Amino acid sequence: MAALSSAATGAVTLAKTVGALALLQATLPVDLVVTGVAAARGRAARGTRPDPGATAAPRRTVLVSGGKMTKALEIARLMHLAGHRVVMVETRRYRLTGHRFSRAVDAFHVVPDISSPDYAEALLRVVRQEGVDVYVPVCSPAASIADAEAKRVLEPHCEVVHLDPDDLRRVDDKHLFAESAAALGLAVPDTHRITDPQQVLDFDFSRSARPYILKSIPYDPVRRLDLTRLPLATREETAAHLARLPISPEHPFILQEFVEGEEYCTHGTVRDGRLQVYICCRSSAWQLTYEMVDKPAIREWVETYVAAHGLTGQLSFDFIEDAEGVVRAIECNPRTHSAITLLHGHPGVAAAYLDDDAPAVEPPLGGRPTHWTYHELWQGLRHPRTLPGRLRTLARGRDAVLDPADPLPFLMLHHVHVPSLLLQNLRRLRPWTKVDLNIGKLVEPGGD
Repeated sequence: MAALSSAATGAVTLAKTVGALALLQATLPVDLVVTGVAAARGRAARGTRPDPGATAAPRRTVLVSGGKMTKALEIARLMHLAGHRVVMVETRRYRLTGHRFSRAVDAFHVVPDISSPDYAEALLRVVRQEGVDVYVPVCSPAASIADAEAKRVLEPHCEVVHLDPDDLRRVDDKHLFAESAAALGLAVPDTHRITDPQQVLDFDFSRSARPYILKSIPYDPVRRLDLTRLPLATREETAAHLARLPISPEHPFILQEFVEGEEYCTHGTVRDGRLQVYICCRSSAWQLTYEMVDKPAIREWVETYVAAHGLTGQLSFDFIEDAEGVVRAIECNPRTHSAITLLHGHPGVAAAYLDDDAPAVEPPLGGRPTHWTYHELWQGLRHPRTLPGRLRTLARGRDAVLDPADPLPFLMLHHVHVPSLLLQNLRRLRPWTKVDLNIGKLVEPGGD
């Protein structure tokens, strides 16, 4: 039976992967035209105005990691716009990232996986070789702590815009974060650390009128979408649900009060406790459209937290606003948020990242939202009733990757980067659940 199940999984993976490759191949002629038109528009625009990246003398060399992700491309473009020299790094699996072909990237290096004991030393070699002045990590969830540990190795040689290891562990651990926020009088849902399923079975759910949900403290790209309300109808059903989860002292979860309401996400770039880049958007589980909204209570929450702890780095907070207008922070992700794409072309972002006295920046209200074109079209085909809305999204927004001044990453993302990942999985018949164009990877069980 197990062998049959494995064979069936392999067949599904094979069919799905070949189908995805065929669809991408079919769109190549269209993308060649789109890229060519964008390039022509970009050349015409450069002919009528100076290009800051080409005319300004480079002032600093900035190292950007996470090259597979759109947010790394955006950071590179923003640094290039201000005249800085940009060095990008990525691991071997993602070495064919389309973003390495950006005109904003002056040099590209492959570094070991974050699990390698040589990771920090490899970054240091790049810093020395390229004369890096500032390192801006663009982390995956798994890389956040590795970059915090690497900060200790790199700081004698360059500045690192990232949290220290102790600060990072406090905000990245969902339970420690909730405790630290509550200690400042900031609103968070009722939250409890769980290391044994019996703790849930013994929990007094009557303490709140709201249900609770379980969330993995270590990042889990699949289970993070599980919002099963607890308790279930019977103790036996609750126990059966718990049995499917890898709860242990080595893999803790949180039991958190589930608050109904509107969800929001934020990005913040902070220097010595001062919020210098700020973005706030409505949120959803697989959201790939971002638009700036004005929520003063959320901004005040963020400013209070980062100032109280004197943080330096990039922090993304998730919030819920209930029916009474109370905002509670659900969790903090200590890394760049993809909503940074809303600041595309903003001339002040680089300084806000690199200088203590730079003016704070944020996207304008009413500005064009960002999206990923193929994500919107694919979801519209899968769910035809949503297609009109998705076409409106495409019409009023801006593709987060396609830039007339820098069109090649768009072509290479869809026809080199993603196909290379699909082929890797195809060779091993490794299952995957989703192509995420935003973070440039296949979402798969046990992935990063």
